[in-house]
Amino acid sequence: MRIGVIGTGRIGTLHANTLSRHREVGSLILTDADAARAQGLAHRLGETAAPGVEEIFRWGVDAVVITTATSAHAELIGRAARSGLPVFCEKPIALDLPGSLTAIAEVEAAGTVLQMGFQRRFDAGYTGAREAVRSGRLGRLHTVRALTSDQAPPDAAWLPLSGGLYRDTLIHDFDVLRWVTDREVTDVYAAGSDAGPRMFREAGDVDTAAALLTLDDGTLATLTATRMNGAGYDVRMELAGERDQIVVGLDDRTPIASTEPTGPPAADKPWPGFLERFGPAYEAELNAFVEVVRGERANPCDGREALQALRIAEACELSRRERRPVHLAEIAGGSPPPFA
Repeated sequence: MRIGVIGTGRIGTLHANTLSRHREVGSLILTDADAARAQGLAHRLGETAAPGVEEIFRWGVDAVVITTATSAHAELIGRAARSGLPVFCEKPIALDLPGSLTAIAEVEAAGTVLQMGFQRRFDAGYTGAREAVRSGRLGRLHTVRALTSDQAPPDAAWLPLSGGLYRDTLIHDFDVLRWVTDREVTDVYAAGSDAGPRMFREAGDVDTAAALLTLDDGTLATLTATRMNGAGYDVRMELAGERDQIVVGLDDRTPIASTEPTGPPAADKPWPGFLERFGPAYEAELNAFVEVVRGERANPCDGREALQALRIAEACELSRRERRPVHLAEIAGGSPPPFA
């Protein structure tokens, strides 16, 4: 199997390393807007660098992995679909609903595969939480509390391109909330704060956000995110039911300290970022993609699934701007797909 990797930044490099050592992948063709970066990575991996995207398609590949800037995702997904190629793409499909819907339509018209990169679906903790909910261990689920906290903010130049904290960061929480609970969000109420560094205000973004979501069975979920968590990278989800309560992401690397005299000690080595925290999950989702391409398993996260997470992000952004509750029915995009 020959796979084209478009984009060799942090995630592209991680994925290229995973695919280069995969027993079912014979070779890679790498390309990037920064040609020298793609060439350097290709040299280190013993793979081939292409001058540009055109060569990826002209030289011939069996599948495409897209890890470029988000603004290029939808166009590249469409290009791959028209070429009859299965695609793995990092989230989101696009930064808006029309772009996402157009790309999904192209994939569906071509009858090809689009697997989206929501790696938390492959994390052992979230998988365990999903199993606990589905088995009935928790009883009736009444409360979910989720958070994503980055240790340090991104570069100022990247912020205007990110889509904002809801679309860029909390979108992972929106997706995994649906996946773990097997429920849909019906209403949101969101708020954000730009009281941190000036660059967030200049980008029209917030550095800290919170949202209250109501699920279709009445479960309440609170989600928070920040770019300014100096203690370390922190991703958790707590699920409370009438019978039991569980947590994802609580271990000896969780960057939180107890003020209780008998509480656990602070983590010696907190997670520095998402690549380290979710390393095994990133590898597992690429392994799954190879299996999808080989026809050995169903697509674990298609474009319609990604669309639902984006709809929730759009609803939260609208709620924050207009300071009001927003019904998901107000956000275009169609009915959500059934869960597997």
